[in-house]
Amino acid sequence: MSSDIVLSSNVIVFLFIETILLLLQFIVLFYTIKILKSWDFSKTTTKQYLLEKYSYLATLIIFFTIIIKISLLPYFVYTIDILSVVVPGAMCAAGVISSNDYGEPLLVLKVIVVFLASLWIIVNKNDIKSKRFNFLIKKFWLYIILFVFLIVEYVLDILYFSSISTVSIATCCSAIYDSSSVNALPFSMNLQFLLVSFYSIYILILFFNYKQLRVFSGVLNIIFLYISYYAVIYFFGTYIYELPTHHCPFCMMQSDYFYIGYFIFLFLFLGTFFGIANFMSKIINIKQNNDYFKYSTIFNTLYVSICTLYVTVYYLKNGVFL
Repeated sequence: MSSDIVLSSNVIVFLFIETILLLLQFIVLFYTIKILKSWDFSKTTTKQYLLEKYSYLATLIIFFTIIIKISLLPYFVYTIDILSVVVPGAMCAAGVISSNDYGEPLLVLKVIVVFLASLWIIVNKNDIKSKRFNFLIKKFWLYIILFVFLIVEYVLDILYFSSISTVSIATCCSAIYDSSSVNALPFSMNLQFLLVSFYSIYILILFFNYKQLRVFSGVLNIIFLYISYYAVIYFFGTYIYELPTHHCPFCMMQSDYFYIGYFIFLFLFLGTFFGIANFMSKIINIKQNNDYFKYSTIFNTLYVSICTLYVTVYYLKNGVFL
């Protein structure tokens, strides 16, 4: 265990908050099990009345912890970027996250947790609107699923930070995402096909959002999220850095690039989330929310516009593409 890492002020703050949230979630779990075990809205007993009070308390705590958890994701990325100063060989968060076997799975898990947490907010919103707690059981079962992910995430947090070495040399982002990495594009596609897929799927998402077809919109947003990851790393990112050999999703989150990476990935997440959320709502029998189509269109368009703008500005300045 590296004391330089674990005793870093950013890591201490992060793990302290995570620990407090986990304790709150254990409290909620106790009430959640009680509610799922005995809930019957048709009854007017004292026990049912008490369960309703428990549900209000549990919902409030879950909502509070979820908001904090969502806010912690960018702080986690910021923290590992700061740690690149003390990890030998690391130039940015890419080197730190890849410094041991826990980093990359942990980052993926955190994104999944944020997605599930955001989905819980939607289910809870619909439950509050209903007069008979129509989605209460579903939202607490969703919380049980989320809780399992939160436990695994917390364990990985401890394992990850305690396993970061300040002695071993980490791999820098230039080596992780070198120019030859373009051969690792999915389905053996080249950059031209990747870009055609990127813009074609985006246009189809706009069309299905306009037609308010949430199944098609949801499926395409899932594909778009996957394609966009590679598009940012292997094409659009090079125009942000103005360097054709620099493929890194983390450096663009630094001050040298005006933290534009945070906005790019935030808009991508929000755009695809609202598209997928409408699809997931159909699966759990929640009424379609047409505003989600609008939000998906707005945030996906902001994301695509920013990416395209960097390419356009570079071409106007230099008269050539990278």
